[in-house]
Amino acid sequence: MSALQTLVEMGFSENSAKKALAVTGGGGVEQAMEWLLAHADDPGINDPPAEDVTGAAAGHSLGSQEGSEKMETSETPESKESGDAPAEKSEETGEASADGEAAKSIKCDDCGKLFKTSEEVEFHAVKSGHSNFSESTEEKKPLSEEEREQKMGQEIAERKRIMQEQEMKRIADERRREKLEDKIARQKIKEQIEADKRARKEMFANKEAPTQPQPPKPQPVAQPAQKKEYTTTSLNRKDGVPTDEPFNLSMSFPRKNFSDEDMDKPLDVLGLVPSAVLMVSK
Repeated sequence: MSALQTLVEMGFSENSAKKALAVTGGGGVEQAMEWLLAHADDPGINDPPAEDVTGAAAGHSLGSQEGSEKMETSETPESKESGDAPAEKSEETGEASADGEAAKSIKCDDCGKLFKTSEEVEFHAVKSGHSNFSESTEEKKPLSEEEREQKMGQEIAERKRIMQEQEMKRIADERRREKLEDKIARQKIKEQIEADKRARKEMFANKEAPTQPQPPKPQPVAQPAQKKEYTTTSLNRKDGVPTDEPFNLSMSFPRKNFSDEDMDKPLDVLGLVPSAVLMVSK
């Protein structure tokens, strides 16, 4: 799988992925992804990349070469008169080239990393904040197939980790928002309940007070029964026997014989009120 396809599967647009790979000089998915994350808000990041950049650069290089040839052929009489001055200058340049090897890379003096292009240097400077760079004769070794696959796997794992962190953050933000909305809703319900209570209280307060019930009429006090007193007793015998002759009084139910002591007791005490049947015997 190419680096471009890997970036597209990660969610980046094809145009932005092509730009990132071009800017980082084909440094791999990791550098391209870092560049995309750093320039995600740049205007025109998803616009189609400029075409024929290589051809334009080649044309510019060819034009420069032709211009230099014209400058060399168009010698003035003054330059001819100067004699061996240009030859001496070229000899000095040749000596300088012989003394030192040509620069093959650009080295970060802060961390020691090597870069092939100025775009890679600029990207590294933006990412790390390093500012000390110098030309180096060391050549940046290309990664082997196994190293590229391993690096790509690490980049994909890192990208997944970043996406998971973003998803977890989104879920946490959504939960906080839901809790806040629930709290606001409960507060509104509580305020509405309190308002309803106050309204009912005011409504009942404005109503007229109900009439007081009439007190119950006093019940008539029952008059106590008049005490009956019997002060005299009369004896009336129908058998013709004289009243002064002795006799005994008795009652069949309940069975009772009256003695001389009972003669002085009231009738109600003896149970003979209001009526009673007595039997007389000698």
